[in-house]
Amino acid sequence: MGRFVNPDNSAFQVALNSPIYVDKTGLLEYTNSVLDTTEAYICNSRPRRFGKSYAANMLAAYYSKGCNSEEMFSGLDISRESDFKTHLNKCDVIHLDIQ
Repeated sequence: MGRFVNPDNSAFQVALNSPIYVDKTGLLEYTNSVLDTTEAYICNSRPRRFGKSYAANMLAAYYSKGCNSEEMFSGLDISRESDFKTHLNKCDVIHLDIQ
C-alpha cells in the first residue's frame, strides 16, 4: 500500500538508478505545453511491458507537491526547457497503481 495523494519521487528514483534508464522526459515537455488547453487530456497508451508505470511514476515525481524533484530532473532533457520549473512540484497528484 502506497501513498496515493501527492506521492514522493522514490518510484521514479528507482528507474533513474537503473543501468538501462532511457530519458523519456519529452513526455513532460509535451504535457506542459498542453496544460490549461482543450488538449490537456492525454492518454498514455502503450503495449504490455513498455513503460506505462514508468511514465506514470515520472509524471507523479515531476508534478507532485509531495516532494522536491528539481535535483532529480536537473540532468535530464526536460531541464533544458524554458518552462522546466513552471510546473515542477506544484500540482496535487493522485497516483493509482492498478496492477
